[in-house]
Amino acid sequence: METAHGSGSASGVRRVAPYGAWASPISAASLARGAIGVSDLRTADGRLFWLESRPDEGGRMVLMTQADGEARQLTPAGYNVRTRVHEYGGAPYVVIDKTVYFSKFSDQKLHAQPIGGEGAEAPAPLTPEGYRYADLVAAPGGGLIGVREDHTDPADVKNAVVRLSGQAGDAGEALFGDSDFVAYPRVSPDGRRLAWMAWNHPNMPWDDTTLRVADLTADGLGASQAVIGGVGESAMEPKWGADGTLYFISDRTGFWNLHAWADGETRPILPSAAEFAGPLWGFGQSNYVPLADGRILARRHGPDHDELLLIAPDGTVREIPLPFSGLSALHGLDGRRLAMFASSGDQTTAVITVDIATGESEVIRRPSPASLEAGHISLARPITFPGAGGQETHALYYPPTNADFTAPAGEAPPLIVQAHGGPTGQASSAFSLSNQFWTTRGFAIVDVDYGGSSGWGRAYRQRLNGAWGIVDVEDVIAAVRHLTAQGLADPARVAIHGGSAGGFTVLAALSQSDVFGAGASFYGVADLAALARDTHKFESRYLDNLVGPYPEAAAVYEARSPLSHLEGFRTPLIIFQGADDPIVPPNQAHMIRDALRERQQAVAYMEFPGESHGFRKAETLIAAKEAELSFYGRVFGFVPDGPLPEVAIENLPRP
Repeated sequence: METAHGSGSASGVRRVAPYGAWASPISAASLARGAIGVSDLRTADGRLFWLESRPDEGGRMVLMTQADGEARQLTPAGYNVRTRVHEYGGAPYVVIDKTVYFSKFSDQKLHAQPIGGEGAEAPAPLTPEGYRYADLVAAPGGGLIGVREDHTDPADVKNAVVRLSGQAGDAGEALFGDSDFVAYPRVSPDGRRLAWMAWNHPNMPWDDTTLRVADLTADGLGASQAVIGGVGESAMEPKWGADGTLYFISDRTGFWNLHAWADGETRPILPSAAEFAGPLWGFGQSNYVPLADGRILARRHGPDHDELLLIAPDGTVREIPLPFSGLSALHGLDGRRLAMFASSGDQTTAVITVDIATGESEVIRRPSPASLEAGHISLARPITFPGAGGQETHALYYPPTNADFTAPAGEAPPLIVQAHGGPTGQASSAFSLSNQFWTTRGFAIVDVDYGGSSGWGRAYRQRLNGAWGIVDVEDVIAAVRHLTAQGLADPARVAIHGGSAGGFTVLAALSQSDVFGAGASFYGVADLAALARDTHKFESRYLDNLVGPYPEAAAVYEARSPLSHLEGFRTPLIIFQGADDPIVPPNQAHMIRDALRERQQAVAYMEFPGESHGFRKAETLIAAKEAELSFYGRVFGFVPDGPLPEVAIENLPRP
């Protein structure tokens, strides 16, 4: 049987203390300081650009570059580089001819900011009010092509591929607006054709999509054709090869694999029972790079680590070994080097470059390096168990790990079940200071890839179709039973936490079972019908596939909603909510809070002004983490190490 104890300290002397009460080197404040994330990597003229978050500055995003061997911030104070297209954003900037064009979060206008070797000038607004932009590329002859979301009529939001002159006051000329959604407008090397991705309600971009191509002229687009995709296929990420071949990723094989389209014919490239991409929640995924000589560099998700593959035109494949387990955002840099994000189980995400010929890698920037000693780091252990319907289900188990402590003999650790968002998200083995916050204190964690998760193919992803609130709940319960049967978790001290769609799974699981002794919902869904009525355009028909069309399936919505099963709540619940969340509005949290109060059920509630969907401010990250720890201590009857603010838990019985 696996042991739940961590490795010993260097001196060999370990204090005996109950699980949950171990002294951790990670405070909530240090976690917030270490929450600087990197995103939206780009390359332009042999130079690297990326975004970094600033938790201590209200969570704003700033553009970074590498100059003279050092990382340099280009975004001035008062600017936040972030777009709200689809609300989830992504790809909010592009660098063209020493000018960065970016979306300013506060007004969603495109701004132009000249940049040079010594720094950057003040940004100037370009576009009028009421429009949002993302996924921009250079247009032939000057200007920009990208995705525009038109909010001038909030009751009728329109998405389109547009061409912008780059001059002040120009909102853009619509090139294609005949679908509900668009992404990835990409211009062919000769400037004569445009490819893009399109889909319609009720589909999401991981359901049924098409890739379209049309001639691009000074007057607009010629007649477009759907070159790939349709019912039962998610096609995404088109990129042109130097010879005019259109490459893309499609799950027509059952997994998101690479394909090529040329001379009207489509062929697969390296068919694999593995994923080369993930769900398109945010713009800007880049999972492969076509090279000028016809070779392709691609990231393939493996069972233990992401592989960097070099695929030759004749089909020969060579893996480029790297000392990292997670790879993303692949971009060619200068013909011989590749830039990307990379992470591992014991280190945070970094901007790196890789020499294509030698495989030598260099860390360019790691804004939040892990400061934990090896004996304090819990590494993910993949587990597989029978889930809903006996189907093979996957998860990552993190044992409690602290080189300075051990638990009393015979004690099993408290377990936190993580329900990721999406629900198409995926458990990641990449180093997470948030996970280590718990494991160094003596908690075990299981991060469950319940049915509906990505990373395991289209059929696995579609297990949740029509069964949200059923399959996910059965799978998280199955994970608990699998671990408790092996003595890896204390069945009397099992908590479940999750955000957004994961928050819904938290509430549904608490209302349907007695497996969990505590729950923490972060901006979770309590009333499915209210969500279908209130949410934004991108997700307004999402539940058609997960639950059923609304209002035709109103009875199913009511039956699946945690708010309809208040009698099942017997477990203390803490709720965290952003006051400005447009995706899961605060009324969702208010409804479940008020209903539990009325029934005299144990509930705690914290709402944070200025926060949206996903917390970004340092003070919010600290307050939420400390409150969750304090909550578990009160509910499970242990005293966490160090001072913590007391959480007001209404109706909690006295011990």
